[in-house]
Amino acid sequence: MVYDLGADVLYIDFNNPPQSAEDSEITDDDIVIRYNNADAIVGSTILNASQR
Repeated sequence: MVYDLGADVLYIDFNNPPQSAEDSEITDDDIVIRYNNADAIVGSTILNASQR
């Protein structure tokens, strides 16, 4: 996990080392779900993280 204080964004990677995302979608709760080329979830990005 990496938190960017200036952008108030929390990055969560599900693999070590992180895999590249080929696609993504954003939920109604401002969470970006990142997918690889096999449509597996490789991570998520939480926007406005300090408000949660």
